[in-house]
Amino acid sequence: MSTDQVIILGSGPAGYTAAIYAARAGLKPRVLAGSVTAGGALMNTTEVENFPGFPDGIQGPELIENLRRQAEKFGAVVQYDDVVSVELAGHVKRVEAGGGEKYKARTVILATGSAYRELGLDEEKQLNGRGISWCATCDGFFFRNRDVLVVGGGDSAMEEALFLSRFGRTVTVVVRRGELRASRIMAMRAKSHEKIRFEWNSEVTAVHGTDKVTGVTLTDTVTGDKRELSTDGVFVAIGHVPRTELLHGQVDLNPEGYICVSAPTTATSADGVFACGDAVDHRYRQAITAAGTGCAAALDAERYLAAVQDADSIATALVEGTPSE
Repeated sequence: MSTDQVIILGSGPAGYTAAIYAARAGLKPRVLAGSVTAGGALMNTTEVENFPGFPDGIQGPELIENLRRQAEKFGAVVQYDDVVSVELAGHVKRVEAGGGEKYKARTVILATGSAYRELGLDEEKQLNGRGISWCATCDGFFFRNRDVLVVGGGDSAMEEALFLSRFGRTVTVVVRRGELRASRIMAMRAKSHEKIRFEWNSEVTAVHGTDKVTGVTLTDTVTGDKRELSTDGVFVAIGHVPRTELLHGQVDLNPEGYICVSAPTTATSADGVFACGDAVDHRYRQAITAAGTGCAAALDAERYLAAVQDADSIATALVEGTPSE
């Protein structure tokens, strides 16, 4: 079994950008892109209007395809397979894929991403991109002068609501409890905004619409009473779930499960292992920031490999001795 210089776990803007930079450095990276989740969240995004370089916007899947093709153009090997286990300690890392294939690498870049926490309703997949969204920054513009709804009571939900107030006619925030979990300043901003109203002690138990969202059913969390509410869009802001299940005990994770790195680098607690994208970033979660950290991870891996090679050369010279003149 040969040993790769770099294995990248995951695709999306972070993984493919890391592959582009590593491939251009001559490292011939192997990308285990995943099977069902290949491409990450952008595969479920329609129009992307805020990725630099595309003034007319671009479809999410098309952007991912362009990144993949660019990585392969420079020599990256992309395989659509899931990773089932990793061993990240030691100088040689080991990765096992779902088909039973086993790989070894000197460095590993973790770009496993995160998933939006869903409501658990059947309509979510049917109406995804047709009125249901998990990103106000990505999709808020499409709801200009529309009535929209935000689900959640934390800081992220308040940020979504305040951002959507720039475009929407009204913004309704659905909160499971009778109070917000958000920080005091964020709660005050949302509560004092003239466009934002709240549905307290409520949860969305159904979303209505065939080709697009037309409304929701709200269920009172105290009484169980149900009521209908018309809306043009539902923005779900109840958190994210990092895809780091396989990494427990391999690298340090924070209490929410995100990978810890030694900022400003992308180095993890495991020597020769670097991390990028939404598996690290629980603050910005944008395609362009993911791509930026993917670039950084590849550069960090390249420098690590160069340092290891220099150290090996020095060690070899010391063992063999310097020939006398």
